[in-house]
Amino acid sequence: MICSKFFNSYFLSRASYAMFMLAVALIILSFPGGCGKKDVKPKGRPPAGVTIMKIVPGDKPVIFEFVAQTQSSHEVEIRARVNGFLDKRVYTEGTVVKEGSILFIMDKKPFKTQVDAAAASLSRQKASYETARMNLERVKPLAEQNALSQKDLDDAKGSYESAAAAVEQAKAQLQMEELNLSYCTITSPVTGISGAAMVQEGAFVSQLNNQLTTVSVLSPMWVNFSISENDMKRYGDAIANGKITPPKNENYEVEIVLVDGSIFSQTGRITFAAPSYNSKTGTFLIRSSVKNPNSILRPNQYVRARMKGAVRRNAILIPQRAVQQGAKGHFVWVINNEGNAEFRPVIIGEWYGDDIFIDQGLISGDQVIVDGTLAVRQGEPVTAKPLTAAITPIPDQKKTGSGAVKSGKQGR
Repeated sequence: MICSKFFNSYFLSRASYAMFMLAVALIILSFPGGCGKKDVKPKGRPPAGVTIMKIVPGDKPVIFEFVAQTQSSHEVEIRARVNGFLDKRVYTEGTVVKEGSILFIMDKKPFKTQVDAAAASLSRQKASYETARMNLERVKPLAEQNALSQKDLDDAKGSYESAAAAVEQAKAQLQMEELNLSYCTITSPVTGISGAAMVQEGAFVSQLNNQLTTVSVLSPMWVNFSISENDMKRYGDAIANGKITPPKNENYEVEIVLVDGSIFSQTGRITFAAPSYNSKTGTFLIRSSVKNPNSILRPNQYVRARMKGAVRRNAILIPQRAVQQGAKGHFVWVINNEGNAEFRPVIIGEWYGDDIFIDQGLISGDQVIVDGTLAVRQGEPVTAKPLTAAITPIPDQKKTGSGAVKSGKQGR
C-alpha cells in the first residue's frame, strides 16, 4: 500500500514538470524576438539587366559563300609533233609567254634532209610528167589520122595522167616534210603562264615523252565551286515558298575573296552548271568566269566565292550571340507583355556576317534579349535597355570580307 502511493506521487510530479516546461516553451516562442533571434525574411533576386532588340522584318540580300578553286580557262599541253632530239629550250620557265613565241627548238638537220629529198622527188616527177605530156601531144594527131592505133593513144593518155598524179603526190610529200620541219620550232598557241619543262635539252622526244610543258591562259580565269545536294534542296524550297527571290534571269554575280580576306577587283558571272551531281561527292559543280587583267589569280588557287543577287523577303535577322543551343535545339530569350523573360524555341537559317536568319519562332514586334542571357531565368522580370549597335548592314564588299551568308548550317 505504501509502495503504491509512492509511485503514484512520483509519476504525477514528473508529468506536472513536463507540462510546466511545455508551457514555458510555448510562451517563449510566442514572442517576436524569442531567444534573442530576429525573424529574417528572404530577399528576392534583383531583375537581371539585359540588352534587347525589337524584331522588324525586312528584305535582306542573300550572299552564299563557298570554298572555290581557280582554273585556267584554256590550258594547253605543249607536245612535240615529230620524233627527234630536243636541241634547245628558249623560254624561261614560269614566265608569261606571248602567242606565237618560241618555246623549244628540235634538231632540224634530219628534217631538212627529208625536205631536200622530197623536193628532188618532185623535180623528177615533174620531168616525167613533161615527157608524158609531150608524148601525148605527138600521139594524139597521129591516132586521129589512123597512123597509130587506139591502144597507142590510150597508153599515152595513161602515162600522162599517171605522171600528173605522181607530181601531185610528190608535192604533197614535200609539203609534209616541210611541215615536219616547221614542227621542229615549237611555239605557244596562246598567251599565258608557262609551266616547267618536262624534257631537257639533248633528250630524244618520241610518242612516249612528247609533252614538253604547259601554257595556261590567265584571263579570263575560271572559278569552280560546288553546292551540296542539301543546300540545293533547301535553296530550291525557299524559292518555291517565296522566302527567297532569285535575280532576274538567274544572273548571279560572283565575288572573289582572296586568301588574306581582301576582295578581288573583278566580279564574275556564272557560265556553266554541271548537268548532274557528282556521284562521289554528291555535289553540284558551278563555274564562274572572271577577268584577271593583272594576273593576280593563278590556276589551282583556293579562294572563296560569294554568289550574290538573291533577296530574302521579310527576313528576321538577329545577332548570333542571341541564339543559344539546348538539348532540343536552338532557342532565344524574349520579353513577354508582362516584362518577364520567356524561353522561345527557334529554327535558324544561314549566317549573315555576325548575324543569323531566323526561319521560325519569331514574329514582328518580339523583343529578343541579345546580351545578358546568362542571368536570365524563365518567368523572372528583367531590366531591359535597347541594343545600340544595329544589325549588320549590307557590307561594302570592296572594303571588307564580312557580311556574307555561309552556305549550309555546319558548326551550328
